[in-house]
Parts: sequence; C-alpha cells; structure tokens
Amino acid sequence: MAQQKENETAAKEDVVVHEGEQLEEAAAEEAVVVEGEPEEAGDELDRLRDELEQARGQAAEYLEGWQRAQAEFSNYKRRQEAGRAQTAMLANAVLLRKLLPVVDDFERAMATLPASLGQLTWCKGVLLIQHKLGAVLESEGVKPIETEGQAFDPRYHEAVTYEEVSDHEEGQIIGEVQRGYLLGDRVLRPALVRVAKAPVLQTQEDVEEDGGTEDGGTEDSGTEDSGIEGSGTIEDAEHKE
Repeated sequence: MAQQKENETAAKEDVVVHEGEQLEEAAAEEAVVVEGEPEEAGDELDRLRDELEQARGQAAEYLEGWQRAQAEFSNYKRRQEAGRAQTAMLANAVLLRKLLPVVDDFERAMATLPASLGQLTWCKGVLLIQHKLGAVLESEGVKPIETEGQAFDPRYHEAVTYEEVSDHEEGQIIGEVQRGYLLGDRVLRPALVRVAKAPVLQTQEDVEEDGGTEDGGTEDSGTEDSGIEGSGTIEDAEHKE
C-alpha cells in the first residue's frame, strides 16, 4: 500500500513537473511572439503612412488641376461674353452712327425755328419725335461729348480751325461745329471744334517792317497809276496822228 501511494505521488509530481515545463515553454513562445509583433506592427504602420502621404499628394494634385481647369473655364466664359457684347456693340454702332445725321438735322431745324411757330401742333409733334430719338440713343448707351469750356483732346475732339483769341487759353475749345458722341467708352463720332491759339506778339522790328511794306506798296501803286496815265497819253497821241 505504502509503495503504491509513493508511486502515485511520484506520478503526480511528474505530471506537475511536466505541466510546468509545458507552461514555461508556452510562456516562452508567447514571449517570442510578443517580442516580434512590435517590429511587424511598426513596418505595417510605416507602410500605411507612406500610402497616406501618397494619397494626400494625389488628392492635392487632383484638386489643383480641377481648380486650374475651373479658372480656365471661367476665363473662357468671360472672354466669350465680352466678345459677344463687343460684337453686339459694334453692330449697333453702325446703325447708331447712321442716325447721327438725323439728330443733327433735328437740332439745326429746332435752332432756327421761329418763336412764333413753336406753339403750333405740328411743331410740337416734331419736337416730340426729336425727344424720342434722343431717348432711343440714350438707352443704347450713346451720350454727347462735352466741349464747352473743355481743353482740346484729340481722343474725343477734331479741330476744324485754330483761331487767335485773347480771352481763351491756348488749346481751349472756343466753339463746337458739330456735336460728337460716345458709345459707352468708345468714340462713336468725334466732336468738330474750333480751338484757341495764343496770339503772336509782334516786336518793334516786326511793326516797322509791316509799316515799311505798307508804304512801299502805296508807292508802287502810285507808280502804276502814273504808268497807266502815260500809256493813255501815248494812245491818245497815236490816235491823233
């Protein structure tokens, strides 16, 4: 009995030792696995970070390309709209320019209209037509070019004459011959104007030269008269002979 118990006890001890060894081996294996996992996890994390950076770079590139394409398309639309507006304005300019002589005729007619006829019905009707024509031009962006008290500007004015005057500064407009018009910011027809020119100051020598010329001209005239009289005398003498 005692021997049997000892054998059972020894068997139990062997089982316990064997189980302990197994546990130690499992723990060692787990330790090895745990020690290897951080290295593999680090590599995987680096790979994911690289992919994320690449994806962000591609997204930024795609966004930049989309923004560039959108800006180019917006510029294209603006150019097309500006081109259509320019074409429409030029097409209108041809017709509007042909109407300007009609406007000039109305203005000249109204300027010379006798006051006694201003109250007649037909005269008021003509004046109403003039106002309507002016309203149509204004609605299309046509406006007159200012000339009164303005300095001559070759962009908007065309000089007909340069006159020496003392009551205006040189280059100042002194009169309007024909009214000019703008279509928006473009000149539809330049204004025909008279421009002031500073008078030339004569020196004493110029005055003396002018006086001498006038005196010489008088003497020459007298000589010519004498020659004519002499010629007449000769003709009379020949006639008498």
